[in-house]
Amino acid sequence: MNKPRNARILTLIVLGCAFAVVLWQKSGWRMPSAVSKPKAEATPQETIYAMLDAAREGDVARYLAAYTGGMEASIRQAIAEKTEPAFAGYLRQSNAAIKGIAVLEPQPLTGSEVKLRVEYVYQDRNEAQVMYLEKAGGAWKISRVDSAERVKTLVPYGTPVE
Repeated sequence: MNKPRNARILTLIVLGCAFAVVLWQKSGWRMPSAVSKPKAEATPQETIYAMLDAAREGDVARYLAAYTGGMEASIRQAIAEKTEPAFAGYLRQSNAAIKGIAVLEPQPLTGSEVKLRVEYVYQDRNEAQVMYLEKAGGAWKISRVDSAERVKTLVPYGTPVE
């Protein structure tokens, strides 16, 4: 074979491979699950952030999915009494005043239960709350919550720096 013919054949092979890759991506093919990386399990902190995001957006289903046990039952009852749209409004309104959130590292209580402190930053105050999460069905879910306590702040949120 001569060099120009080899070059044409090689060019056709490269173009064919490129065309196959484009078709493969356009058709939505994914690597088999045995080859693809498994999704990492959500941490307790991520569960708290997801719950707070759902509350801020008024997403009742996602908010409810963050809870388990008696907490979940209480929330379901509140939704049934208020209606889902009214409960969504309540979630949005109750989270509107929050300026920031700090979630501390979880402290293990048992192999499947942790507690962590969540601090809410408001314009005029801070509040701290301890949340207990259980591993249920392979995911962390909020099982109970202590009442919020006010935290003294030396400088209120939004105070100009001089």
